[in-house]
Amino acid sequence: MQKRYLFALYSFILIFLISGCGQELHQSKDIAERKENIVEKSIPTQKDETPEEDKAVRSDLTGLKAHFIDVGQGDATLFQFSEGGEDFTILIDAGNWTGDEVIQYLRSQKVSQIDIAVGTHPDADHIGQLDQVINNFNVGEVWLSGNTNPSQTFQNLLKAIDAKKVDYYEPRMGDQFEVGPLQIDVLYPKTISEHDNEESISLKLTYGEIRFILTGDATTDAELQMLQSGINVKADILKLGHHGSSTSTHPTFLREVQPAVAIYSAGLNNTYGHPHEEVVNLVQNSNIPLYGTDVHGTIIVETEGKDYKILTKKDGTITPSSTGSTIKDEVKVEPAPIAGNCIDINTASFEQVQEIMHIGPARAQDLINLRPFSSVDDLGRIKGIGPARIADIKSQGLACTGG
Repeated sequence: MQKRYLFALYSFILIFLISGCGQELHQSKDIAERKENIVEKSIPTQKDETPEEDKAVRSDLTGLKAHFIDVGQGDATLFQFSEGGEDFTILIDAGNWTGDEVIQYLRSQKVSQIDIAVGTHPDADHIGQLDQVINNFNVGEVWLSGNTNPSQTFQNLLKAIDAKKVDYYEPRMGDQFEVGPLQIDVLYPKTISEHDNEESISLKLTYGEIRFILTGDATTDAELQMLQSGINVKADILKLGHHGSSTSTHPTFLREVQPAVAIYSAGLNNTYGHPHEEVVNLVQNSNIPLYGTDVHGTIIVETEGKDYKILTKKDGTITPSSTGSTIKDEVKVEPAPIAGNCIDINTASFEQVQEIMHIGPARAQDLINLRPFSSVDDLGRIKGIGPARIADIKSQGLACTGG
């Protein structure tokens, strides 16, 4: 029996042939050209104009589980539900490229097929293991924002989409889908302009009377644009944007969503101070229970469409560690300690890599965006780092790659 997606079909079918999958794509232009060859296979149904409050609530729902997976300083959320004996699985983001927590968790939940895998934006702490997911599971469709990234992680994702011939779609504000008994409304983005965090795919998922909102790393400006769109953003469960950073969770947005529960994903003792103090205070002063993966481990919301319960792996109390940095955004992996005189360019922090010769703040951010590197020589992918500067860096003897 076919999955009962109620996606409308394009009025024409595009057949595409992808070639050159084995070549490395190191330039933004190459990636953009490559991405044009990934054909969108489906478009959403026309939006139902019936007011949400007038829609009849189904009484035959069998239950949904939303897993906010503990992946350290990264993001990964798994939705599992069924209808008529058919199982549905949606994965939103896939953790950091440095680990395999998402793969192991999916296996622990007996997942064999993923209907939709969403990468909210191309940062490595959100799409980090998405190529592994595609290579290890039967993925029906991948959704990406359309923004690109020159990192090896993003290139690996494109190659996996090609190799497995996975359908591809770029959702836009106002799109509406039904996946079995689950309704998905796309809140953002409306257009893209290579602003990765700001233009994160933001979704409202409705199961019976229970509603979830997830916004990736979308900023407060993006949140306000969601409100201006006129889409109903009221929800029971709000996943705080950007790991609880002060770049997200505008007070007006929080007030309009009116969540009963807020959840964030962040690494324990992370270097960014996530969640930031002002966001924790805003949520708690609004009398909204707050859960975080750094404190509670993996968080599971179970619902049959009317009520819900929250299960946590660990007990704990959330207190903000600091206001942290709000620069866009920071290092995308948890930094490892410097071993002796060696700075691992694949794991060192934004501040640590600047101890390497010729690496200032701008190049430090480029270095982080381009990780991982196979060797110190691979730093030549950074703009302005040529053979002479590579020689200087190697003679300094400070940069290295982990084993």
